[in-house]
Parts: sequence; structure tokens; C-alpha cells
Amino acid sequence: MPLALVFGAGGQVGRALVEAAPAAGWRVRGLARADVDILDIAAVAAAASVDSPDAIVNAAAFTAVDRAESDEALAMRVNAEAPGAMAAVATAAGIPFVHLSTDYVFDGASRVPYKEADPVSPLNAYGRSKRAGEIAAYRAGGRCVILRTSWVFAPWGNNFVRTILRLARERPELRIVDDQRGAPTPAEDIARTIYRILDRLRSEDVAGRTGLFHYQGRPPTSWAGFAEAVLDEAAALGHPRPPVVRIATADYPTPAARPANGILDCARIARDFDVTPPDWRPALARAVQALRDLD
Repeated sequence: MPLALVFGAGGQVGRALVEAAPAAGWRVRGLARADVDILDIAAVAAAASVDSPDAIVNAAAFTAVDRAESDEALAMRVNAEAPGAMAAVATAAGIPFVHLSTDYVFDGASRVPYKEADPVSPLNAYGRSKRAGEIAAYRAGGRCVILRTSWVFAPWGNNFVRTILRLARERPELRIVDDQRGAPTPAEDIARTIYRILDRLRSEDVAGRTGLFHYQGRPPTSWAGFAEAVLDEAAALGHPRPPVVRIATADYPTPAARPANGILDCARIARDFDVTPPDWRPALARAVQALRDLD
């Protein structure tokens, strides 16, 4: 079985990659923050030299969107410099590299789903750092796929689902933004898609199958709509079900501006890798059930 080296194995997608590996026909060596400092380029290269992996995946990232406004330098190091170093190592070894990016590279002004070739214009430091990471990974050359996704959730890690379940226990009503639209994406589906991409990159002519791809769940919704779905699943299991008050972004100011439209056009990944974006609702039901079992 081929071996994948996964940086960021302690995060949502990283853990999903570790768990999904056997069913996908891969072995995996997952490295979390405690295992390797991805800001140390020599340490990254040394980690990649162990066991001679057949592919490298970067699931590590600085994801604190608001904190990035006051520490953009660190966000750049984690989200741009480190992926560039990983991609360079993969290129030198002649193996595929997959890097995760975000819908936040767009300004959200479009009224239609974003395609890979659409102009980018990040509204915040996090988005700028992720765009810089895309460029750094791409410039390293080699068999590189950059996968833009959005609103990731899993039964582990810090995410919107866990936040809503916690707030439902603490507050009589939830005030949630309704004018930012995007699509939740299950970490488990991202992991399966990454292994499918790696299989293709290792076994086929990859001309035209590298570069940028969009992948997110379906159907699109707003943050308020996502919150309603979480609460509905939780209520079916006996959890509190406070009402959701739908508010405008202007009523919930944050240090970092967010795009109003984060909906991605996923036609290219469907065409080139035969990957269909998932319905996120079944995975949400499983995540809520798993989180309930952990309570």
C-alpha cells in the first residue's frame, strides 16, 4: 500500500485523513503540531525523508480568522511559507502534493459560484495568507493539487457545529448571521476526495489534473441556515432547541471581514477526478450523534 505523509494530523481534515486511509487503500503517517514544527523547513524536510512517502498532504493551517488580523506575520508563515516548503520537498522527491485552501481568497461580491479561474481578492489577513500559500505551493512545481474548500466540520476539533451545540446549552436564543452564504463540507468527505486525487496523480497522466480545484458540500446555505440544521439534528436527540434569530453581518462586527458569497463552482473536480460534492446533511447527523455520545 502507498504511504501518505500528512502534516496537521491533529486537525479536522488531518484526523479524517488518518481514519480514512485504510478504506482508501493507503497507509498514513500523521504528524501533529507536537510531532513537527512546520515553521522549521529543515524539520519538514527531515520528516518527509522518513519512510519515503508516496505523497504529502498539508492539512495544517492557521485558521483563527480574526486573530490573523493582529498576527498576519504568523499566519503568513504557517499558511504560506510552510506549504511552500512542503511542496518543494514533494517536488524534489517526485511525489504528489495536496494542499488545502479556502473560499476566503475571494471577496464574496460575485452573485454566482466562484470558478477556479475567477480573480481573487481576499478581504482579510487569513485570506491573504491562504492565497500566498496557493502561490507558494504552485510555484514549487511538481504534481500539486490545491483544494479550496469551506466551512469544514467534523465530530472533533473546533468548528461551527460544536460551537452551536455549546451555545444551545447556554443561551435562550442564538443570533446568527444570515447574509453570508457558503456550504458546509464534512472533513470525512474531504479526506476521501484527497485519496482519490492522490490515486489519480500517482497512476495516470496528470496533464491538466494539477493546480486549483474547488470542493465543498451541497446544498449552499447561510450560517443561520447551518445553525438551524445543527439544532434540528440535536433536538431529535433530546438536546435543547433555542430559536435562531437571523441577523445581518453589520449586526455582528468582527475584526476580520468575511465574504458574503463563498459558494464554489465544483464542476472542474467533478470532470477531472470524477468527484461529486457531497450532501453535507448526513455527515452532520453523524457528527451531532458522535458529539452527543462524547457528552
